Amino acid sequence: MRLRFIFVFLFTICLSGAFAQSKTVNLLSLQQLEKRVNNPDTVYIVNFWATWCGPCVKELPNFEQLQATYKNKPVKVLLISMDFKSKLTEVKSFAKAHKFMCEVFLADKTNEQAFIDGIDKNWSGALPGTLVVNTKKHFRKFYEQEFTYAELNKVYQNNQ
Repeated sequence: MRLRFIFVFLFTICLSGAFAQSKTVNLLSLQQLEKRVNNPDTVYIVNFWATWCGPCVKELPNFEQLQATYKNKPVKVLLISMDFKSKLTEVKSFAKAHKFMCEVFLADKTNEQAFIDGIDKNWSGALPGTLVVNTKKHFRKFYEQEFTYAELNKVYQNNQ
């Protein structure tokens, strides 16, 4: 009986781990993003990337590491793919293959330039890009650059 309990317990843990790693990728509009990052109790670090962008793919583990490091803190990392909406299936496959634990979205943009300008008027649209928002401190800054973990951690530490 005890062996059966252990088996069921381990099976449940394995199953829940599999579901945790098969994140869904949903569309996210600029309006939905703005509503989300306006939560004053959380610092948001929003990374804009694409599956075809080498520097983007290279830095994604740094965002995952930051979220894991501060999982018990009021910080939320959002990964927003700037791939075309028609590439949703590919983005889902990419996210699943990389086992992202952060929330992953595909930008729902009817007008590319309007979306880019809505994030930051000075953003050229180049990737990768990262938006840091701390509504409580009235802080909002966009970075058009690739981040190492140390750089990303410093940005978070300075704005928490």
